[in-house]
Amino acid sequence: MLGKSISSIVRSTLARCIFLGVTFVASAAMAQEARVASGRLGGSSDNGVTRYLGVPYAQPPVGPLRWRDPQPVGTWTGVRDATRFAPACPQTGVSMPGEPPSPSSEDCLYLNVWAPDGASRDGRPYPVIVWIPGGGLTNGSTSIPLYDGSALVRRGVVVVTVAYRLGVLGFLAHPELTAESGVGGSGNYGLMDQIAALEWVRRNIAAFGGDPQRVTVAGQSAGATSVSILMASPRARGLFQRAIGQSGGLFEPLALAPRYLLKNAEADGAAYGKALGAPTLAELRRLPTGRFLGDPRADVVIHPVIEPRVLPRPPYDVFAEGRHNDVPLLVGFNAEEARSLTDLSGVTADTFHASLTARWGALPAPLLKPYAYTSDEEARTARADFERDLRFGWDIRAWARLAARHGRSPVHAYYFSRRPPYPEGSLQQTWGAGHFAELWYMFDHLEQQPWPWTKADRDLADTMADYWVAFARTGAPEVQGRPKWPAFSTADEKVLLLDEVVRAGVLPNSSALDVFDSVYDSLR
Repeated sequence: MLGKSISSIVRSTLARCIFLGVTFVASAAMAQEARVASGRLGGSSDNGVTRYLGVPYAQPPVGPLRWRDPQPVGTWTGVRDATRFAPACPQTGVSMPGEPPSPSSEDCLYLNVWAPDGASRDGRPYPVIVWIPGGGLTNGSTSIPLYDGSALVRRGVVVVTVAYRLGVLGFLAHPELTAESGVGGSGNYGLMDQIAALEWVRRNIAAFGGDPQRVTVAGQSAGATSVSILMASPRARGLFQRAIGQSGGLFEPLALAPRYLLKNAEADGAAYGKALGAPTLAELRRLPTGRFLGDPRADVVIHPVIEPRVLPRPPYDVFAEGRHNDVPLLVGFNAEEARSLTDLSGVTADTFHASLTARWGALPAPLLKPYAYTSDEEARTARADFERDLRFGWDIRAWARLAARHGRSPVHAYYFSRRPPYPEGSLQQTWGAGHFAELWYMFDHLEQQPWPWTKADRDLADTMADYWVAFARTGAPEVQGRPKWPAFSTADEKVLLLDEVVRAGVLPNSSALDVFDSVYDSLR
């Protein structure tokens, strides 16, 4: 008994060290080894989960490789240490409030693998979830504890988290870059990183017990937007067999985002370079990393680009023609998305329109009709509801509708309205079921926050994690003993309502989203 207790303490300490990025030498008893195409990896094991952290999937995109397609990793000799997270990609701010900034470097194209110890009960390789973090394409780190895959792995999946180039370094389009590409396109380097990571998974995931033919690509916020693009990208075809999108997507008319067109993106990129005093590509490549961070002028160049290498056509058009990567799809959004992203404290009935115009510019009047108010509190709720639908709700429903109407694979959708028990009197308490609130539940990581979680919270986390893993396993979120999750169809737009009581229903904001449909259809 004494030896077992000491072993448990060692394993617990080891796990904490892994999370904190502490340099250490794993004990022989805890060491694990896997062989991938480039060489051997040395990971670590704890409580039934093996971790391989900081695994390179492409060459460092530095020097002459800045703003180039990700290049294959070379080989190495010996056993490469895979017990520490690699630096995050250069970024401004953090994607999750309250998380300390992660160390960063342009040498950042690494992924992490969490895998079950031992073979599966049925003898088959494990399904795989490849997680793409959110962060508005400007920040996001795979080393934050929230993305630890252990709780999902214990349900019978392999989890992979992927870092990809962000900000200007990940999305700059430029005439010289287009000419250099040889295929008439530039931008989207961060998306190409994601594709390179999926290619790495296809080649190597069997070494961790994973099934390369049961890969689910999943993401939240900008990660979900990335998933919608990957479903529309011919370059990603065949790299995944299911898809999950949480609170994000890219389906608006191009009339609302003309800068996404390559010609416009190139012009913006050239103007940005001149503003930095680096009008040529050679000069841009010589600039230090810090010059691309924290500059508001960069906002105009940080976005996906419609260009021939990754995204030849807008996702809406690709889906509408049934040319998307047709795989089972699970999508959804949260009831109060905007409350954790927008400062509503200054919104009143008198300032509603002025503050909205200052944030979004002139908007078509019909878009605002569903969001009525007569008091200051109602005005704040109307603003939050409008931004939820503008930024997340409409994209998610459009995605589900397009996939159900023009594909053959099943679609499942959810509406998350559970309010986490944020600390009394804290700013977080105003967030409600805001952006990213579902992540603590879906990853089953309530223990990471010292909040007064209830049995209802724990039951919901257990249920959601079960659904997500079941979807990765079979392409349908069907779990014995859990409420049935109906398929979303054009004839019956049923969703699963995720709250203290989990049940099937319809989107409560459908009528408001119908108004968006009318306005957007007039712009196509």
